[in-house]
Amino acid sequence: MNKNLLLSFLLLFLIGITAQAQEALFGAQQITSPEIHEDSRVTFRMFAPNAEKVQVTGDFLPTVKMETPMGEMDGPGSADLTKDDKGIWSFTTESLDPELYSYSFIVDGLKITDPNNPFLIRDVASVTNVFLVGEGQAALYKVKDVPHGSVTRRWYDSPGLGMDRRLTVYTPPGYEQSKEKFPVLYLLHGAGGDEEAWIALGRTAQIMDNLIAQGKAKPMIVVMPNGNVIQDAAPGEGSEGMYKPAFMIPKTMDGTYEANFMDIVKFIESNYQVKSDKTNRAIAGLSMGGYHTMHISRFYPDTFDYMGLFSAAIMPREDATNSVYSDIEGTLKTQMDNGYKLYWIAIGKTDFLYDANKEYRAKLDAMGMPYEYIESEGGHIWRNWRVYLTQFAPLLFQ
Repeated sequence: MNKNLLLSFLLLFLIGITAQAQEALFGAQQITSPEIHEDSRVTFRMFAPNAEKVQVTGDFLPTVKMETPMGEMDGPGSADLTKDDKGIWSFTTESLDPELYSYSFIVDGLKITDPNNPFLIRDVASVTNVFLVGEGQAALYKVKDVPHGSVTRRWYDSPGLGMDRRLTVYTPPGYEQSKEKFPVLYLLHGAGGDEEAWIALGRTAQIMDNLIAQGKAKPMIVVMPNGNVIQDAAPGEGSEGMYKPAFMIPKTMDGTYEANFMDIVKFIESNYQVKSDKTNRAIAGLSMGGYHTMHISRFYPDTFDYMGLFSAAIMPREDATNSVYSDIEGTLKTQMDNGYKLYWIAIGKTDFLYDANKEYRAKLDAMGMPYEYIESEGGHIWRNWRVYLTQFAPLLFQ
C-alpha cells in the first residue's frame, strides 16, 4: 500500500475513533436536569422531540394509591412536562422541603431514568435517579467537611447457614488509628433489600459522620447484614452472579435468620475493636428488619440493651413453625425482666403496618413492658426511615 495512502487511512481511522469518543462524551443531551434553584424549586428537563407525552414521577409529588405485593399502598404521583419548540420537555416544582428525593421519567408510557442525571439508587429491582434539596434535615444526608468514617464490605463465615456471607460495616472516623473499643449498632434492612440498602438508600455513612461530628451521636460501628438467608450477598455481588432482585424470596421471615444471627455478632466481636457486652450492643431495622429486630432481641433476651423498630412488621405468619416463634410473650417477659436501656418504636400515620404496631403496643402495655413511641407523618417510605435513624442513633450508648 502506498505510504501516503496508508497515512491517510490511519488519519481517517483516528478521526473516526475521536469522533465516536466525542459523541460518547459530548453527544449526550446537553441540558441540566434536575436544576435545583435557590428557592428550592426544581426543574426537570428531557430532550425527546418525537415523544407525545413525558411525565415525571417521584416522591416529591402527592401520593396516589398503588397495588403492591404487600397490598394497596401509597406511591408517588406524576406530573406532565411541557415541550418547547426545540423538543425539550420541562417541569418545575414548587419549593420543596429539605430532603433526598427520588424520581423517574415516563416517556409515552415507558418509565426510564433521567439521561442527564448520573446519580442512581437501586431499591429492590427498581432503579431511580436521586437529588438532594436544601439544608435542615437534608444536611445530615450530605457529605460535609467533617471527619469521615470508612465503609467496607466484609465476608463472614456463617456455620448455621453453611456459607460465607457478605455484610457492610461502617467504622467511625479515626477507627483505624485508634486502640479504643467501640459500641455496635446492627442495622437491618426490609424485605427485598440486602446489605447495600441502608448504606445507599439510608445514607447511613453520611448520617453517622454528621451526627458524630456534631457531638449528637457517640462514635460507633454500624453493621448492615444481608437478611436473606438463601443469599450469600446482594444480587450481582455474590456467587449467584447478576440476576433480578425479588421482593419476597424463599425463607423470608421464617425464623432462620433470627436463629443464626449470633454468627454475625461473633464475627464482628472477633474481628473489630468492639465492646462485647449487652450495654454496648444495639439492634434496629425497618419493616422486615424491624420484625427481625423484635424477634432476635427477645430470642436472645440478654444480648441487646437498645432496640429500634422502624415501621416494623410484627407477628409471624400462621404457618411459621420455627422454634424462634414459640412462646413470644414468655421471651418478651424474659427480655423485660432482664432489663434494657431503650425499646424504641416508630411508624408513620399512614403506614400499612400502623394497626399491627398499635396492637403490638397494646400487648406491651398489658405486659407493663416499657418503650418509647414516635409517630410521624407519611407511610412505609425511606424518607421516614432515614429520619428514624437520625433520631435513634443519638439515643444510643449514653
